[in-house]
Amino acid sequence: MTLRIEPFGSGSGRLVHREGPDDILQLPADEITALFKSAGLVIFRGFTTSPQVMHDFAGRFSTRFNRDRLRPVVAGSDGYVQMVTEGMGYVEPHAEQANSPFRPDALWFCCSVPAAEGGETLAWDGVRLWEKLRPELKQLFRNKKLRFFQRYSNDKWQRFMGNGATLADVQTTLDGIEGVSYYVSPDDSIYLEYVCPAVVKTRYGGQDAFANSLLSERKNTLGDLMSFDDGSAISDDIVSEVQEAMKELEDAIAWHPGDLAFIDNSRYLHGRNAYTDTRRKIFSSLSFLNF
Repeated sequence: MTLRIEPFGSGSGRLVHREGPDDILQLPADEITALFKSAGLVIFRGFTTSPQVMHDFAGRFSTRFNRDRLRPVVAGSDGYVQMVTEGMGYVEPHAEQANSPFRPDALWFCCSVPAAEGGETLAWDGVRLWEKLRPELKQLFRNKKLRFFQRYSNDKWQRFMGNGATLADVQTTLDGIEGVSYYVSPDDSIYLEYVCPAVVKTRYGGQDAFANSLLSERKNTLGDLMSFDDGSAISDDIVSEVQEAMKELEDAIAWHPGDLAFIDNSRYLHGRNAYTDTRRKIFSSLSFLNF
């Protein structure tokens, strides 16, 4: 099958247009795998898609799926396709669940109805962002890790571990993860401290990428507790410098009905422009890859 592929945005992303049949499940897996490894962000346009098709397509490239603890699930998807419904405002740049030990390899988005105005999903190439940071700031982030704090109620941690999981299962899992400290409250909620690098190695190629949840977590619950791993504060000046470096790297996915996006969560940060159109319908899946 011949694919028409063109560059997307300022980074390594690619846009794949339909040439011939509109069944995305017929696309050659080996070609998509090779493209994704080099691009990190692939958008498929012109194909017939749906939340279930996205799940089936993602399943070809995944060993298992993860969930977002806040989003409602779509019926018939085994709970692993969710509707993106959390607010209509601007979403800060972040790597998905990089504030926790449950970070997936990839995220998938499928557009059913785009917003009439705004609502674009935003993307930043973390490899290029790291290259743009001045040497002194790079050294700071190499020397100090990020420290995040999270609270997972009983129903929320089951979204990560599975509905049949027990508290003992969660504790066994967390005990084996580097950088994790936790406390179980009497109501079975888990308070989690997670320490991780700000700069990570990409899954494909082993490049340095500034792909983390630094910017988004400052706005979230317990975000005021976030710090470097030595307890020192992450100053507004540091944050402003990162934000300034990101300005020239921002790419916007102006959604078309049926678009499907496949994003490398070890390389790209993503966010969203604000919108007001209540008809907007975007679905997501999170997965761990098989290649």
